[in-house]
Amino acid sequence: MQSQSFGSRYLTMRREKIQYGIQQAKRNKVCYLFLAPYAILFFTFFILPIATSIFYSFTYYNILEPARFIGFQNYINLILQDEVFLTAIKNTFVIAVITGPVGYILSFLFAWFINELPKWLRAVAVVIFYAPSIAANAYVVFSLIFQGDAYGWFNAILMEWGLIEAPKLWLLDPTYMMTILIIVILWMSMGTGFLSFVAGFQGIDHSMYEAGYVDGVRNRWQELYHITLPSMKPMLLFGAVMSITTAFNVSDVPRILCGYPSTDYAVRTVVTHLFDYGFSRFEMGYASAIATILFLVMILCKKAIAGLLGRVGT
Repeated sequence: MQSQSFGSRYLTMRREKIQYGIQQAKRNKVCYLFLAPYAILFFTFFILPIATSIFYSFTYYNILEPARFIGFQNYINLILQDEVFLTAIKNTFVIAVITGPVGYILSFLFAWFINELPKWLRAVAVVIFYAPSIAANAYVVFSLIFQGDAYGWFNAILMEWGLIEAPKLWLLDPTYMMTILIIVILWMSMGTGFLSFVAGFQGIDHSMYEAGYVDGVRNRWQELYHITLPSMKPMLLFGAVMSITTAFNVSDVPRILCGYPSTDYAVRTVVTHLFDYGFSRFEMGYASAIATILFLVMILCKKAIAGLLGRVGT
């Protein structure tokens, strides 16, 4: 009897909550109409592609034939048989571990330093630091610098100084390719995250610094840790997400600078591997499995960084 009464009370409460939710939805229907354009776009261009990619990752699909369900075979092939994919994972994590945190820290430090400049000089500095991330011909500059003949700027300088006797193939030699790639990515890392940091510094209430010095803050490092960082948590999280996205989605730089495919797959990345199977071989099911794994890794990294940032200033 008691279990029945408890079950009936639970069903009654659920029914009341549903009715209350329906009433609230009717009352706020105008708000939902305003949210509808964003919701439709978000579902169409974010939720639907992710769901579609996850579905096709369990199929064999080559565009020409109907998709055929094969279960976890794509994932088994990726992990146990695809040695190039394992190389791509290693390269991607090397790039992400180095360029992600370093680019993130550099973006924050440069934004911090720029914030101390006069207003007119600050605007010029922001443009100078942000320009490489949007320059369409940025790769051309490094192609000229590391060109593999005597006309390459780096080779010409080293030969003139007597450090080398013959030109080196910097962008084709696996010994140097990863180092050059990391340098280029770091040079182009002052992107959207950098702008969010600059905006975050401008939005901090200066009265908080005055209150901090009254409460015992004695130097700029204490000011940074106890006031600046806690006040910029949304911008820090946004910058971290952008840094993760950039680090794990490296593809254009190695393909343009080091060739496609690169020598001995020395700078092969997960996204380059995805591009190969998706757009060169048209094995969309296999490419979807690669994309799903990459998506899950990025989500886990985002959760970890959000947890770390949650402890800042506490």
